[in-house]
Amino acid sequence: MNGFLHLSVGGLLERVAARTPAPGGGAVAAVTAASAAALVAMAARFSDRSATRAEELRASLEPLADADAAAYTAVLAAYRLPAGDPTRRTRIADALATATDVPRRVAAAATEVAALAKGLVRDGNPNLTGDARVAEILATAAAEAAMALVEINEAAARR
Repeated sequence: MNGFLHLSVGGLLERVAARTPAPGGGAVAAVTAASAAALVAMAARFSDRSATRAEELRASLEPLADADAAAYTAVLAAYRLPAGDPTRRTRIADALATATDVPRRVAAAATEVAALAKGLVRDGNPNLTGDARVAEILATAAAEAAMALVEINEAAARR
């Protein structure tokens, strides 16, 4: 699979809209959080502040879009194993653990992006307040979305 971030925006949206299970919500949350981190980096630079942490967060979020799609694909593959397969239960549990870990990592990074953005809304360049506020809103939404997926996957693992 080619990385989602190497697609055009339109190409990514086409892939998300396609009748395929992945990329889905987790990948979109990761890309949204990475976009918010990019906005934070820009706003930081225009505020004569370091953009290093925002860039680190963006770099950590970008591969999580692909990781989430791969994790969900593995969950589906595990569920498709024959009921009598002796490895089925373990493979489902392992796949769900990974499918829970990836959005948890997205949520943690997105929460940090939102905090950085909030600081720039408060103390950054006033001409970039809108960009910083959009970054805060997007990062917060991405964190909430990712945590919703964590909760869903944890519930599936308990079944």
